[in-house]
Amino acid sequence: ALGEATKSVLYVMADRKVYTFTVTWGAATTTDDREGAVCASSDVRPSREEIEAALPDFLGEIVQKPPAFSAIKVDGKRSYDLARQGNAPDLAARTVHIESLSLIDQPSEDEARFHVTCGKGTYVRSLGRDLAQKCGAFGHITALRRTEVGSFSAARAIPLDNLLELGYIGASCEHLHPVVTALDDISALAVTEIDAQHLRHGRAIDLAPEQMAALGGVTTAYAEMGSHLIAIGDVKAATFHPTRVFNLPLKEEGTDVDYC
Repeated sequence: ALGEATKSVLYVMADRKVYTFTVTWGAATTTDDREGAVCASSDVRPSREEIEAALPDFLGEIVQKPPAFSAIKVDGKRSYDLARQGNAPDLAARTVHIESLSLIDQPSEDEARFHVTCGKGTYVRSLGRDLAQKCGAFGHITALRRTEVGSFSAARAIPLDNLLELGYIGASCEHLHPVVTALDDISALAVTEIDAQHLRHGRAIDLAPEQMAALGGVTTAYAEMGSHLIAIGDVKAATFHPTRVFNLPLKEEGTDVDYC
């Protein structure tokens, strides 16, 4: 996200995510990936049948314990900082949602590759660790790639060096998406120019019955005037309270929408 569009990142990161990852069997590590020290090992190598039999237990709402080497804060400090100091905290388990999980292939007896679609807060390292334990083995993540987040996918990505070469010149526009692309899962609220002015100054606006009906009971929405994004906010008691205001230049009717 560039410029004002960075205000939408929070909503993208809360969306569903898709990963491919590789588990290497035989050893558990302190970080649940290959950067950590080996803390347990075994000669068990799960078969395809054993792996596929374990996968259904990791679908839907599941409880997982985050890795000690994670960004979760404990008493104001990052868990990974404490772990690096030799004081790895025992983090509380949390509920996460796994939409799908499948075995892609087994490149060798020691490795298995997976595809997972999951919700916010899921730790793939924990998933790999727990899957290995379910199979009666030890394992850790040795490859991990996020291929989708919300409506953005790696298939539509460009190398960072290319973006740096394009800079902010017009040629970059073919690679940019409208800011509202990041808000696909949020309802749109059409507002008047007067209401738009109030929102730009951080003031709440009252919603008409037809606006409330169009929102259908949602509690978060983004306000737009025509194709121009104005703000993201909360809907409370027929009032829209802006929480993120976008200071984007107004475009004439019929021109391109706002880009990120």
